Amino acid sequence: MAESKKRPVNANPPAPKSHPIDGPTAAPAEDELLERAQLDGLSLLQLVDMIVAKLPPRHSSIMDMVYLRDRVAEVEELNDQARQTIEKLDAIVEKLRSPAFRVGTFLMPVEPDKAHVCAGGADYVCRIDPQTPLVSLQVGQRVLLNEAFAVVQGLGFDRNGPIVRVDELLSGGRLRIGQEAGGLTSVVLRSALLTKEKLKPGMEVRLDANQRAALEVIGVGRRIERSLETVAELPWSSVGGQSEAVQAIRDTIELPFLHQALFKRFEHTVPKGFLLHGPPGCGKTLLGKATAYNLRQQIRVETGVDRPEFFLHVKGPEILNMWVGESERQVRDLFAQCRERAAEGSLAFLFIDEAESILGTRRAGRYSSILSTLVPMFCSEMDGLEPLQNVVVILASNRADLIDPAILRPGRIDRKIKVNRPTQDGARRIYEIYLRESLPLAEPREALAQAITETHYAKSVENQFLEITYRSGKRDFLYRGDLASGAIIAAIVERAKSLAIKRSIETQMETHLSRADLTQALQQEYAENDLFPPTDVTEDWLKLTDFDPENVIKLAPIRPRKKDAGEGGVI
Repeated sequence: MAESKKRPVNANPPAPKSHPIDGPTAAPAEDELLERAQLDGLSLLQLVDMIVAKLPPRHSSIMDMVYLRDRVAEVEELNDQARQTIEKLDAIVEKLRSPAFRVGTFLMPVEPDKAHVCAGGADYVCRIDPQTPLVSLQVGQRVLLNEAFAVVQGLGFDRNGPIVRVDELLSGGRLRIGQEAGGLTSVVLRSALLTKEKLKPGMEVRLDANQRAALEVIGVGRRIERSLETVAELPWSSVGGQSEAVQAIRDTIELPFLHQALFKRFEHTVPKGFLLHGPPGCGKTLLGKATAYNLRQQIRVETGVDRPEFFLHVKGPEILNMWVGESERQVRDLFAQCRERAAEGSLAFLFIDEAESILGTRRAGRYSSILSTLVPMFCSEMDGLEPLQNVVVILASNRADLIDPAILRPGRIDRKIKVNRPTQDGARRIYEIYLRESLPLAEPREALAQAITETHYAKSVENQFLEITYRSGKRDFLYRGDLASGAIIAAIVERAKSLAIKRSIETQMETHLSRADLTQALQQEYAENDLFPPTDVTEDWLKLTDFDPENVIKLAPIRPRKKDAGEGGVI
C-alpha cells in the first residue's frame, strides 16, 4: 500500500473508464484517506470505483471488480425502483387516509378572499384558495371545500336537483317557490344561468342539491297537457239541435264582451261562469269549445281586435290526487293560468268536464275529505281578492244534482243552461251536418237526413226502447228518438259509412251511402251503444231521463221480441 500511495493521482485503471461513477460525487484519489463518516456517504458504486482506482494496472482482480460493479449497479437500480414504488404507495395511502372534501353551493362573495357557501343545508363563510380566482365563481355554482372548509376549486353547475314551481317573482332576483304535495313554500336565489331569463309564475325550475338557487327552467309542466293550443273552428252553424242553449250562451258570454260600456252604464255584473247540464252525448263539450271560437270571431268583427283564445280543458277526475294538498294546488294553478293569460290579452276559458266528480256535495266521513277541501278552494278562487277579469268558467255535468249548492249559487256560477236532447227537427239538422256534401251519397243530403230522422223518431213498435211504470200505475213507453243525442247520431252515420265501405270491398264496385245503410246502422247502434246501462236497474236509467224519481216506480229497457215458431205470433 505504501508503493501505491506514491503513484500519481491520475494513474487510474482502464476498467472504470467504461463504468463511470454514479452520482455527482466522484471517487476520491487513491492516496486520499477518508473518514468513516465520509465513506458512509458514498454509494456502493462509488466505493467499488474507489477500490478499483487503488489497484495497480493489469491487476488480476480488475475483471472481478468489473463484474462486481455490474451486479452492484443492478441491485441499486432495483432498490431505486422499489423506493419509487413504495413512495407511490405511501402517497396513495396518504390520500385514502385524508378527510373527504365537501361539495357546497356558492351563494355570494363576502370579501375578496371569502365566500358565502351552503353545504349540507348549513351556511358557511369560507376562505378562498388564492389559486382559485373569486371572479371564476358564479352564484349557484358547486364548489369544493377541503377539511378546513376553504374553497379550493369550482366544480361547475349541478345537473340534477328537485323540480319546483315558481309562485311569485320577488325583488333582488329572488323567487318564491311552491313545494309539491302541499309542502311549505320557500324563497331561493336566481343562479347566474337565470340572470337574464324571463321567468313567470307557474314555470317549473330545477334547484341545486342544497335547494338554495334556481339553476334551470324546465317548462310549465302539465299545463301544456291540459290547454288546447288551437281551438277547433266551430261556428254556431255547426252545432245542431241546441238553438236554445246556443242563444243562452251568446246572451251570457258574448254580450258582456261586445257591449262593455252598456253593461257598465247599467252597473250590470258580468257573469263569472255558467253550467252546462244535461244528458250525456248531447254536446256540452262541443258547446264549450264553440263558445271560445265564436267569441273571438265576434270580437274581431265588432272591434277589429284579434284576441287569441286560451281554452283550458280539464276533466274532473284528473285533478283528484292521493297526496294531501295536491288536488287543491292544482285548482289554484288552473285559475292562476287563466289569470295570467287574461292579463296578456287572451280570452281565457276554464272548461271543467265531469264537474260533479270534484265539486260534489260535501259530506262528513273519511272518503269525502278530498271533496270537503276542493269545494272551498274552488269557491275561494271564484271569490278571491284577485278578480276573474276576462276569464270564463264553464262547468259541464250530466248530474247537476250532485254538484255542491255553494258552487251553483249566484255570484259564482250565475247561469245554468240546460242542454236537452235534440228534437226531431234538431236531429234532422245534426244528420245534415254529419252527412256532408263531400260524401258519396246515394240521395241528396236533405232527403237522406229527412228519411233517417223519420225512421229514428217513429212511434213504432220497433222503436220502443224503455217501459215506464209510474207510481199511479200508468205504463208508458219511451222510443229511440226520446233518447237520441248528438253522439248517437254521429255514431250512426259512422256505422253507415263502414257498412258502405264493406259493401264496396265485397262487390268491387263503387257504392254510395244509402238509406238502408243508415237504417241498419240505427238498429245496430241502439242494440250495442255503450251510453245505455247494461242492466235493468231503474236508478241507472233515470240518469238518462228527466223523470222525477219520486213519480217513477220502474224504468227498464224493452227486450227484443221473439216470434213463436208454432204460432208465428209475438211473445
